[in-house]
Formats: sequence, C-alpha cells, structure tokens
Amino acid sequence: MRRAVMVILSLLAFPLFGQTADEIVSKYIKTIGGMDKISTVKSFRRTGKYTGGGGFEARVVEDKKRPNMIRQEFLLQGMIGVTAYDGRNGWKIDPFEGKKDAEPLGEAEMKKIVDDSDFEGPLVNYQAKGNKVEYAGTEPVEGTDAYKLKVTLKNGDIFYYYMDTDYFVPIKIDTKRFVRGEEREFETSLGDYKEVGGWYQPYAFETNAKGSTNKQKITIEKIELNVPLDDALFVEPPLKGRTPAPTTAPDASNLQPKKPDEQTPPATEPKKPPRTVTLSREDGEGALPKILRFAQDDAREEP
Repeated sequence: MRRAVMVILSLLAFPLFGQTADEIVSKYIKTIGGMDKISTVKSFRRTGKYTGGGGFEARVVEDKKRPNMIRQEFLLQGMIGVTAYDGRNGWKIDPFEGKKDAEPLGEAEMKKIVDDSDFEGPLVNYQAKGNKVEYAGTEPVEGTDAYKLKVTLKNGDIFYYYMDTDYFVPIKIDTKRFVRGEEREFETSLGDYKEVGGWYQPYAFETNAKGSTNKQKITIEKIELNVPLDDALFVEPPLKGRTPAPTTAPDASNLQPKKPDEQTPPATEPKKPPRTVTLSREDGEGALPKILRFAQDDAREEP
C-alpha cells in the first residue's frame, strides 16, 4: 500500500519536477505570445513612475529598438537624466551631478545597459545569443514553488529566473554581476502582466540589492509597440557649445579693410581687466540622488 502511494505521489509531482530548461523556456515564449507576435515588434516605448527610498517619485521612459539599442530617461524636478546604448557605445547625461554633457559609462553601468539592451530578454533565442540556460530545480518564492533557471550570459553575468509553475513567466530574477572581480547581487520581483499587441509584458518591478531592505519600484503605465525611433536617439550627442571647425577658408574678396579708427587702440589707453567667471555646483550634501538606470541603479551598493 505504501509503495502504491509513493508511485501516485511521484506521478502527481512529475509536472512540477520533470521539466527541462528548454521545455520551460518554450512554454514561457508561448505564454507571452509566441515568436510570431514577438518578431513583429521592431521597437517599443515604456513610460511609468519610479518610487524610490523615502517615497519620492519620478517619471521614467525607456525606448528600445532592434537589434540592441536602448535609451532610458529619468525625469525629476525639471531635469532629465539619460543612459543609452547604440549597440556599440554606452553613454549618459547626469544633470543630478551638475553635468550637462554626455560622458562614457563606467564598467558596471556598461554591463548593466548591455544586459538591458537585449530586446526580448535573455531567454528568447538564448542559444543564438550565446547564453546558457540550465534547470536548477524548484524554489519557493513568497511561499509558492517556482521553477528555477540559471541563465549565464555570454559576458559571464548570471541570472536566476524563478518561473511561475502555472503560466511559466518570471516572477523573480536574481542577478549576479562581476565588476573588476567583485560580485554584485540584486533581486527583482516582477508582476502585473498585461497583453500589448499580442505580447504579454510585466508592468510592475521591485528591485533591491541583495540583503537590503531599500527597495525601488517601477510601475509601468503605458507600453507602445513599433514606435518610430530614429537611430540618432541612441547615439551619443556632441559636447554642448562646441563650435565646428570651418570647412573652407574665408573669401578674402569679401573682407573689408579696417578703418583707421577701428584699428588697435593706442598703448596709452588702459586695458579692461579680464572678466572673472565663477563656477559653482550644487552637488554636495543634499543633492539629488544619482539614479539614471531603469530598474536597478538606485538599488546598487554605492553610498
């Protein structure tokens, strides 16, 4: 009798524990709409609200375009922070640090933006992207069992995807990144999946550094598919105030000679003192937090 019970239990448990990584990924793609629907989307824009530590709020916008271009904007108190990647170069504009010109991303920022630029996420066409996906059993997420997938990206970053056992969509993602040999870990909870043009996407994100109670939330309010996005939107802009060099020499025939009274004043005339320019920055104590990333930057472990 006991043996028969064990056989029945094992049969009942098979759907939960008998999955392979490819089966789970295949069901995930089917659930969110299928490759036919996903492949018709060439660009999209997500707009929403950011809620950070202390309860302050900001607006966020993310534009993505195939194959791997991305632009993320953070709007707060009339200022717009930008982080972008054009498929080769990553850059940012950080007005919250008193900077108006674009500058290259740091190592950690660059790894993050390259990961974010994956148009459909690392599970879709993972083999073609050079990613590795392994089934790692099941693990409870807020009291409910979930399939656990270990996703190793081509660049060495590791994601643990916790997939809902009924709908096969991710409900939590643990991230491990290696920056200058140091491991950094984050946790992201996902939810509120909604259909847009046949593609189901999460509308709620909650992120924190591993072990931290300081959580940041992104609430998506609108997703637009196949938005016209020019490639220039993702390319680093030139420095402000830079005057382009003339392409040709001036035409001497159009230059009028100076009149005697317009020439250099005599040496006896006193010279005007140079104008004093004072530069000041308000990025010390009490400055706005440096948050230019769509889902995780304010959760990083920097002081």
